[in-house]
Amino acid sequence: MNNFKLTISYDGSRYSGWERQPGRDTIQGKLEAVLSRMVNADVNVIGAGRTDAGVHARAMVANCYLETELQPDEIRAYMNRYLPDDICVDEVKLAADRFHARYRAVGKLYTYTCYVGATKPVFNRKYVTTLDYVPDVAAMQQAAEILTGEHDFKSFCSNPQMKKSTVRIVDSIEIVRKKDYIYFNFHGTGFLQNMVRILVGTLLEVGQGKRTVESVKDTLDARDRTTAGYTAPPQGLSLMRVDY
Repeated sequence: MNNFKLTISYDGSRYSGWERQPGRDTIQGKLEAVLSRMVNADVNVIGAGRTDAGVHARAMVANCYLETELQPDEIRAYMNRYLPDDICVDEVKLAADRFHARYRAVGKLYTYTCYVGATKPVFNRKYVTTLDYVPDVAAMQQAAEILTGEHDFKSFCSNPQMKKSTVRIVDSIEIVRKKDYIYFNFHGTGFLQNMVRILVGTLLEVGQGKRTVESVKDTLDARDRTTAGYTAPPQGLSLMRVDY
């Protein structure tokens, strides 16, 4: 039995997130179904994280143990043959026996994309959030500086029953406008449930003038979800990279 590392890209539009759920289409569920068919045994696919329903990934990393004589490229070819067109296995590599996609990860990069153009983003509409206003990027950048670093992000977690520590390190938040698109790039060691989307919603409220830059520090200190902004829609979010 060998441990394999998978790099996967997917359009999350029609899925109920990464994590397998009975009676629902999920990314993990689709991967496990194909691999189980390939080796004629149950397979557990371990992901680097659990993207929400409707969220995409350019390079999710996962690992699984397989009893097979197939080479990594043959496994990739088999999976891509039987997976739906909105999920692609970009790479399969033989990994060390102790490699664990989630526990070995040291960082993740997420990008949230907003469209602020005067027309409609017809061909990108499933991967951006369209705004009917143009937010103040400079104000959002100032607020992002307050959020960067090691903090208790409980105010930015959608799970009120979270029993584990809500302290996380977000080492960089970059907000840039390129023509009709605004990109929010978040890099950190790990993120809480809906955390990136709540951070984006809060920053957009700053950009719209609905909250001040200074109030973001109060929100951090409050450790109360009701003090933060709204949860931005899922389609604008994509997991871009996992670092090891």
